[in-house]
Amino acid sequence: MRFLILAAAVFALPLLGMAQQARNGGGSSKLFSYPYTIDDLPNGLRLVTVPTDYPNLVSLYVVVSAGSRNEVEAGKTGFAHFFEHMMFRGSENYTPEQREELFKRAGADTNAYTSDDRTVYHATFSKEDLEEIMKAEADRFQRLKYSPEQFKTEAKAVKGEYDKNSANPFSKMHEVLRETAFRRHTYAHTTMGYLKDIDDMPNQYDYSKQFFQRFYRPEYATVVIVGDVTRERALDLTKKYWGTWQRGNYKADIPAEPAQNESRTAHIEWDAPTLPHMAIAFHAPKYSDSSKEMAALDIFQAVAFGENSDLYQQLVLKEQKVDVLEADFDHKADPELFTVYVRVKDPAQVSYVRDQILKTFERYKTELIDQAKLDATRSRTRYSFALAMNSNDAIADALAPYIALERTPETLNRLFATYQTVTPEDIRDAVRKYFREESRTIVTLATKGQNLAALGGDKTGEGQD
Repeated sequence: MRFLILAAAVFALPLLGMAQQARNGGGSSKLFSYPYTIDDLPNGLRLVTVPTDYPNLVSLYVVVSAGSRNEVEAGKTGFAHFFEHMMFRGSENYTPEQREELFKRAGADTNAYTSDDRTVYHATFSKEDLEEIMKAEADRFQRLKYSPEQFKTEAKAVKGEYDKNSANPFSKMHEVLRETAFRRHTYAHTTMGYLKDIDDMPNQYDYSKQFFQRFYRPEYATVVIVGDVTRERALDLTKKYWGTWQRGNYKADIPAEPAQNESRTAHIEWDAPTLPHMAIAFHAPKYSDSSKEMAALDIFQAVAFGENSDLYQQLVLKEQKVDVLEADFDHKADPELFTVYVRVKDPAQVSYVRDQILKTFERYKTELIDQAKLDATRSRTRYSFALAMNSNDAIADALAPYIALERTPETLNRLFATYQTVTPEDIRDAVRKYFREESRTIVTLATKGQNLAALGGDKTGEGQD
């Protein structure tokens, strides 16, 4: 799950490209130092080509800038995730078996994932198979074909996945947190969707066709090809197989979330034995590669809650009161939550742990982060993540979230430039602005019947104030 990413990882995501820069002996101030080209087809489809020095292989990513955020109609959640599944079930010119055999012959590693803001389909394979795989991928995006029976079968599989995820305390807590913190915006539901909508999904065959026609259109899609490829070949194949894809005209009317003006809490009684879990969240800004506030909170996330933070050293290593302490502030198209997730070893210590987390937020409203620590955090996250960018697939995977948001790798360079301008005062001011009690939501989870007084609050139901 995205919310279990290590605290430094989200901040470090923009810091790719340094691996190549290191191999080239430095000399580039750009964060994303790989050469790339952008080509826009008349139908709105964008092609991003990134040639690399990793030979013989290419990674093909098709990034659809539509996820659960775009599910605006009541009773119709979970369809972005549903199509992540359905897109592997055949098209007009390829049965599922034919498609599987094609990718098997190519030795392709292929999969997909869905998030709030995007659905991403990806494959890595030999460069000799690029044309055949481009042809097959274009067919399913333009000519997906499935029967009502196939639809119902896949809808039941989606229900099974929901049930499996709901057996994970962190997943359930994340779901309840979203429902509690958001009242109007579609971030209120997770990518899986609401249970009642998933239960009804087998009856929504006609709507599924409508959803596909709305969002599986070239203006929502970006083809990203990374690896042993030239711009000319990538563009020729894109025009050949994707050029006739018809542009759509639908745009979701996504409601803005009103300001939260009161603190909210929710508690989940868990049927099985488990350690207590807790999430402490505040409303925070949306992604912007020029926003110093967002950049400041990215850095604050690593300084205040990363593995080198004072709080981590205290609660995890020294006192050993928690075995999970992770912060999540994802880069989203609309204002998101800044959340600290924690799992506490002793139910009697939940209130203490909560107070230590809240004190950390309060601490940095007045205390300036040391400039040397700020610089060290930027440097450490930059190079550790950069060295992990050691394959075509890793490069494309890191690009995909930002392609969905801005449709260009250049946003990474702009974002990095903004990080470099952040001062200790900027971080203090952002912490003061966003981490206010009235915009806070706390969700706890504990074994049913456990002493709720130990959780530091009265018994409350799921999603209740």
